[in-house]
Amino acid sequence: MPQFLKEAPLSKFNTFGIDAVADFMIEVSNNQEIKESMVWADQERLTPVILGGGSNVLFTQPSYPLVIVNRLMGIEKIKEDEEYVWVRSGAGEVWHQLVLYCITQGWGGVENLSLIPGTVGAAPMQNIGAYGIEIKEVFESLEAIHLTTFEVKKFSKADCQFGYRESVFKKDLKGKYFITSVVLKLTKVHQLNTSYGAIGDVLSGKGITNPTIKQVSDAVIEIRQSKLPNPAEIGNAGSFFKNPVVSNRQFKQLRAIYPEMPNYPQPDGQVKVPAGWLIEKCGWKGSRFGAIGVHENQALVLVNHGGGSGKDIKALAMKIRKSVQDKFEIDITPEVNML
Repeated sequence: MPQFLKEAPLSKFNTFGIDAVADFMIEVSNNQEIKESMVWADQERLTPVILGGGSNVLFTQPSYPLVIVNRLMGIEKIKEDEEYVWVRSGAGEVWHQLVLYCITQGWGGVENLSLIPGTVGAAPMQNIGAYGIEIKEVFESLEAIHLTTFEVKKFSKADCQFGYRESVFKKDLKGKYFITSVVLKLTKVHQLNTSYGAIGDVLSGKGITNPTIKQVSDAVIEIRQSKLPNPAEIGNAGSFFKNPVVSNRQFKQLRAIYPEMPNYPQPDGQVKVPAGWLIEKCGWKGSRFGAIGVHENQALVLVNHGGGSGKDIKALAMKIRKSVQDKFEIDITPEVNML
């Protein structure tokens, strides 16, 4: 049985910086420790919260019976051919550190996903994406251990049922598996995506016309740092809500009222609308309510200025959600996992 801490403070284990407490905390670094921890939790009748980097969670309770922290580490190249390289990473590795490592090795495909907070294990669970790329585009497979049978299962891309910020691990298999490792299929001959957002503008502003994967990564980092607050300076979990997708008919009706509404047509004929724009139009940007609020530069980000509670942040999120529904008849759903 791995060692555990009693009455462990969780403020440094979540990027919101919420002051919650774990009655027991266990850090696991292999499958055997996962099994032993889950068996012990079952014996003690404790419901565990499994935590990676804590960058996509909101603690809404003052305490939790058991928190298990993913510390499965290691990065290795498992095979390659003339065009691709397959890389396996432990699920406890920091995602951005994996991205930087791959770039130094000359392996491409993840450069647009630079500086996304969280661990590698959370990446396929959320199907993380940014600047025109989602992890499903470089995903090969993952391994996960079932939390009651302890069977280790390999999941293919199809098995994961990826959707927009979705996977089977957030739906049918939610709470049933512990992701232990992820395999990515990366490029040796790169096809760069610089058309999304401001990447092209940043590169051209530097006089770069034929960028490397590192230069694309650097541009993405620069853009993200200019738009999103650093959790080390102000508590937040990045984008709190998903960008909603509406029917083309509804979009046309809204566009008649709001001709300036930003939009991204989807392959299925629907239209994605930026949640941050909707929230800003409802007047929330820069609002502050005591210790919590909405970021002054990005309405999609809820913040903890210090000493705020997860319960209050959740209540604010629900008020924002209702105001968007009332004004636009669009439901924006939280991307952050509220525990």
